[in-house]
Amino acid sequence: MNFTRFEHINLSCKDIDATKKFYETLFPDWYVRAEGVFNGDRWMHLGNNQFYLALNDDSEQERVHQAYESIGINHVGFVIKDGEAMTKLLSAEGIEYYTMTAPETKHRIYVNDPDGNEIELVEYNPEYALK
Repeated sequence: MNFTRFEHINLSCKDIDATKKFYETLFPDWYVRAEGVFNGDRWMHLGNNQFYLALNDDSEQERVHQAYESIGINHVGFVIKDGEAMTKLLSAEGIEYYTMTAPETKHRIYVNDPDGNEIELVEYNPEYALK
């Protein structure tokens, strides 16, 4: 009963500017909420007034987790308003994606960010109640 909302995800990035551009393409209303340098590394909070991604510029690091092949987060899901518009945007921007179907969803679109993190963009059917 103490939980109020999901606030942020902290991501390490090879190129923080490329990651910022990618997420701003998906979510044009997102903005940089805060940014700075910590221990010589650049960071930023990119999102809206409900949620943000904490991005850390770690260009010297290598990815170690393989989604669906080891323990860890496989993908992060974002609810969107218009899946058809999103697929048109992704195609226009040359961003590769694939889709899946499920009874509760109108659109399930999967895309990888510049660092290989899989993102699910989901538009629920109107009759599906988020409870």
